[in-house]
Amino acid sequence: MIRKLQKISALCSLLVIALTEVWAARALPFSLAEVRLLDIAGQSQSPWRRNQQLDSAWICSFPTSRLLHSFRTTAGAWTAYEGGYSGREKVDKLGGWESLDCDLRGHAVGHLLSAYALMYANTGSEVFRLKGDSLVQGIRECQLLMGTGYVGAAPEGLLKRNLAGTSVWAPWYTLHKLMAGLVLQYRLAGNSTALDICRDFTAWASRFLGEENLSAYVHSAGDGPQTVEEVRRRALRNEFGGIGESFYDIFDLTHDANALACAQFFYHNEKIDPLYAANFDMGTQHANTFLPKVAAELRSYELGVGLNPHATPEAFSSQLLMADAFWHELTSKHILAPGCLSDKEHFFDPAETSKHLTGNTGETCCTYNLLKLTRTLYSYDPSDPAFFDYYERALVNHILGQQDPQTGMVHYFLPMQTGAYKLYSTYDRSFWCCVGSSFESHAKYAESIYWHSPQSDTVYVNLFIPSQLQSAGLAIKMQTDFPASGRVDLTIDSDKRVVVMVRQPAWAHKAGKRKAYKSFVVKGRKVLRLNYPMALHTESTPDDASRFALFYGPVLLAGQLGTEGIGAGDERTGRGFFSDPSRHNDYYGFDYRVPEEISAVHLDPSRLMQTATLEWLTPDGIIVRPLYATHRQRYVSYWNK
Repeated sequence: MIRKLQKISALCSLLVIALTEVWAARALPFSLAEVRLLDIAGQSQSPWRRNQQLDSAWICSFPTSRLLHSFRTTAGAWTAYEGGYSGREKVDKLGGWESLDCDLRGHAVGHLLSAYALMYANTGSEVFRLKGDSLVQGIRECQLLMGTGYVGAAPEGLLKRNLAGTSVWAPWYTLHKLMAGLVLQYRLAGNSTALDICRDFTAWASRFLGEENLSAYVHSAGDGPQTVEEVRRRALRNEFGGIGESFYDIFDLTHDANALACAQFFYHNEKIDPLYAANFDMGTQHANTFLPKVAAELRSYELGVGLNPHATPEAFSSQLLMADAFWHELTSKHILAPGCLSDKEHFFDPAETSKHLTGNTGETCCTYNLLKLTRTLYSYDPSDPAFFDYYERALVNHILGQQDPQTGMVHYFLPMQTGAYKLYSTYDRSFWCCVGSSFESHAKYAESIYWHSPQSDTVYVNLFIPSQLQSAGLAIKMQTDFPASGRVDLTIDSDKRVVVMVRQPAWAHKAGKRKAYKSFVVKGRKVLRLNYPMALHTESTPDDASRFALFYGPVLLAGQLGTEGIGAGDERTGRGFFSDPSRHNDYYGFDYRVPEEISAVHLDPSRLMQTATLEWLTPDGIIVRPLYATHRQRYVSYWNK
């Protein structure tokens, strides 16, 4: 199978250059190195900068020896710390999903590789490059010691269990995070060793996924797979994240046909074929496993390699058309008020939304992945205002508020249950998937503020975040206290004529009364002073007009319901506002012990009284403020009329 795909891949690789213009994007983001986050002029630190700094402190606090411990243990490397008998410092082993008895170990290290690269690109600080370099070097040493090209924090045996169809927790998902981090280390931090690791890993993977190896798992009789193709399809029933996207990235960097063949191996017919047939009935499927698979389809589209040989398209002739239709279906029907989706990580019927406003809504990784899809789709159609209307909603109301501002710890779910609260991770004993994605999310706020056309004569301003763009012949300084208000000042200096397109958000205009952008022609220096009106408005659930969320402009507001029965807790030991690391996955199905008297809260928005910036008071004495600024507090985000 791999041999057949390699022949197709070799032909496809010859077409990439010829198809470049056909597949060209219409808008491209300015690089992270060209954008810097700023504080709010004359006031205080912006919430974006605060989150970035809390994140940077957390990711830099882990010694490289701790992060490499499971890799070295798997490779049989001597670390001088094993067992603590060397007389030197013992390795304080990582806990939770990074512990040595967890199949998913290594995924957070991959996210950290990405976060170090993102932070280095955006801040220019050498500490992030050095952290990334030391981690990459240690991983390379483990790979060379193993001698096969394989490298990971868990042994190859987990992948063999996957092919055999026996129980195992997502080894390819973990390897995706590692490869994605290595790709960013090469692209953003210039680490060539990271690409060497990817090359050798791809060579190993092409053998491991090759027909000869897969044939060993074919059963001539009985209930097992009867063909190599059936082995492939069975293996893909286990969550594999975006490993297909990573192999496409490696192919882009190396032009290695093996990488393209490996990427195409991970086409999941069972999940993606229905999307190509315009069947978007998600049922109760696991939400976050879908999104990276669609991202891989978009990545293959960007590379111009054509539809996957395994695909059976019907309604859509390209990956872009399919992904665009899927995205619009998802964001128009399945999104909750903060821009998140899922209940207990699964889709549900939007006609039953009010039944799914639970303590397990809004897995943060889903939002992380949906934001990635949104960026890619926007690049092909910047005229569609839906993309950044969604992006802003999710970034402001979910991602910005994910961190505890006192400790930097993050939540897994964003509960929509009245009376619940944000349950945060622990410092080094959780390492959930949403901890890993948060390492990246708070490192890359600057990646989507400013965009440009490929010809660089048009610049798009899509997010209102205090920042500075410095590119060749162009400088833009944005001063704003958004989302506290809709005031945005842009100081633009350009050596040549440039058209600056400033986004016109849906919340600032009446329905049907706006264009996606307002354009300004600039040559030399120009100051734009904009003021987008922000007002209170409501948004009901699809199934119950009496259940509604309250917004001020794009900002989701939450009623503050006190701390009864919680306790403060601690980010090291857990409990209170923090997950208890001594209990298995206690965040999942967590009992918030909501006091009966606040299990349902009623509100008449017309009777709210504003008491301060972004703060209101209900007639019952409930303080209302943004959900992103609600921490260590029970809250209500969906009210009863």
